[in-house]
Amino acid sequence: MVHTCVVAGCRNRRTPGTGLSFYRFPRDPERKQLWIAAVNRQGWAPNDGSRLCSTHFISKQVKNPRSPDYVPSVFTPISPEMKEPSRPEVPDKQEARVEAANALLFLQRQGGSGLEEPGPMDANIEGSVSSLTDDDDDNDDESLNEDRDETLAQSSVNFDDVVKALRRENRALRDSVEKMSLSENSLRNDAEKVKFYTGLPNFFVLETVMLLLAPHMDAIRNAKLSKFQQLLLTLMRLRLDLRNQDLAYRFGVRVGTVVRTVHHVVSIMSSTLVPTAVFWPSRAELRKNLPAALRSSCPDCAVIVDCFTVPCEGPVARGNEQGATAACNILNYLIGVAPQGVVTFVSRGVLGNFSPRNLAESSGFLSKLLPGDVVLASRDLDIADAVAARGARFGIAGCFQDDQSRRVEGSPPDTIGVQAHVERVVSMVRRRYTMLTGPVERPFTTAAERTSNLSTFDKIVQVACALNNLCISAAPLE
Repeated sequence: MVHTCVVAGCRNRRTPGTGLSFYRFPRDPERKQLWIAAVNRQGWAPNDGSRLCSTHFISKQVKNPRSPDYVPSVFTPISPEMKEPSRPEVPDKQEARVEAANALLFLQRQGGSGLEEPGPMDANIEGSVSSLTDDDDDNDDESLNEDRDETLAQSSVNFDDVVKALRRENRALRDSVEKMSLSENSLRNDAEKVKFYTGLPNFFVLETVMLLLAPHMDAIRNAKLSKFQQLLLTLMRLRLDLRNQDLAYRFGVRVGTVVRTVHHVVSIMSSTLVPTAVFWPSRAELRKNLPAALRSSCPDCAVIVDCFTVPCEGPVARGNEQGATAACNILNYLIGVAPQGVVTFVSRGVLGNFSPRNLAESSGFLSKLLPGDVVLASRDLDIADAVAARGARFGIAGCFQDDQSRRVEGSPPDTIGVQAHVERVVSMVRRRYTMLTGPVERPFTTAAERTSNLSTFDKIVQVACALNNLCISAAPLE
């Protein structure tokens, strides 16, 4: 049975593929009268076969009296092609059943001789098709609408759950990426991560260093790296001695950017951080904090000196250095450590064979001594005469220079621990910043500034000692 819309002027018919729905008039008398009044056909009354198409509703007919689609309200003729479907199209049940029955009849006829009369089975099938057409047609549209409403409601609930699950997954992925990244937030609450990558004890110390350097980093133009990332990259270079290519991969920049960043930040730290953290304390401060092991035997101990060497990658020649007539591959440094365990002096590096006395004189170490100061050493550095010329005294572990003319063997045993103390401080600095163990790359050994005559690696050694002083110092000499 083919249905046609009862609205005057509407030519919509139930045909497959149009996507239209046809509704029977309600059984409720009041609502049925509202529909009849909306159709506005004088002297007309609907019968059981009367249908109203979906083009006369805003969306679809509903049973909620508060909805505008409780009664049909659209009566401007609209072609089925121009009406935008408001919901997914669902195939018509009746048409599907008819097609399935016809297909079954066709298959049964093909199985026979093709000349036989329709049997009882054919009659039953045709009867069932007609009964389906007559009986199910009335309730077909209403059942379809109810199924659609239920499906849409269920799908909306499922979509809400999916959105919530995706948001949770997104947050989890963000947290995971943040933990793996080398950003300021990822280090803020992770002291172990700060210590591993920078050598500093916690984020507070790292943030303090950043605040000290930030005003001087404005001249560095780097669009891809923030000031914090530039400092972190440099500290990772010193701390872990990572290759430039490795750091370029980690921070997503080019190798040239890594090289320039390290050189610039090291220069800024050398001029800003080193004078703040590596300085010669006053005599009053030294005596106030002197360890008990030296308080009775060497109350005037000002510094404990030693030398350490760093190998280079290849032969390096510095023509302006005394005694450096040939290429050498060893850098020598003079380091001074206060009895409390902090580094108070670092010289510039000298290549190859060197004289400790010349190094002490050229580096400005002797100018810091006051008459009466005691300078201790872990081994004979051949600077006793130079120290004595400044009115100070020089002592070696296992013996102590009692006056300027002679050394007395069997001096106080407290000085025997000097060697272990100095080695502990130097090893702590080199262990904390692995780049100091070498070998030094050739670009770092060239003089960065002609005025200071300091190479980039000289600055790196001084910066490492300054950063070490910001950490917990070595165990005092007890």
